[in-house]
Amino acid sequence: MNDTDIEHLKTSISVAWRARENGNHPFGAVLVDEQNRVILQAENSVVTGRDSTGHAETNLVRLATRQFSPEQLARCTLYASTEPCAMCAGAIHWSQIGRVVYALSEVDLYEIIGDSPEHLLLPCREVFAHTKRQVEVLGPVPALEMEARAVHKDFWTA
Repeated sequence: MNDTDIEHLKTSISVAWRARENGNHPFGAVLVDEQNRVILQAENSVVTGRDSTGHAETNLVRLATRQFSPEQLARCTLYASTEPCAMCAGAIHWSQIGRVVYALSEVDLYEIIGDSPEHLLLPCREVFAHTKRQVEVLGPVPALEMEARAVHKDFWTA
């Protein structure tokens, strides 16, 4: 983890704030190329798109696979405000994105949300452990925990 990773994670949290402001769940994702340039951003669109698969990461993967080759994506990093869920981890795997960095863990998210039958606790590392393709994963990031949690404050209870 380096300063560049931290800055891109902060951008993903800003995208999560934008998703919340747009009436969606507060999740954001950013795709960065091998020169550390942001090439795509995507926010959650579950509510406004009326699509349960409209997570920030899957929205980003849909955009990315239309614009970039698998070889290019293998050299990219996906930054996420919160750990990618099992569905998003699958999409990341199939897109061939080579690296994932997230700020807030799935466990911490579920602590914020509270108990729900909708939870599917399956860490992204566990999903990626079942592939023969290497996906580097970094996260959670304690230095950004307060920022990553703040975007969820009072959202799930309102």
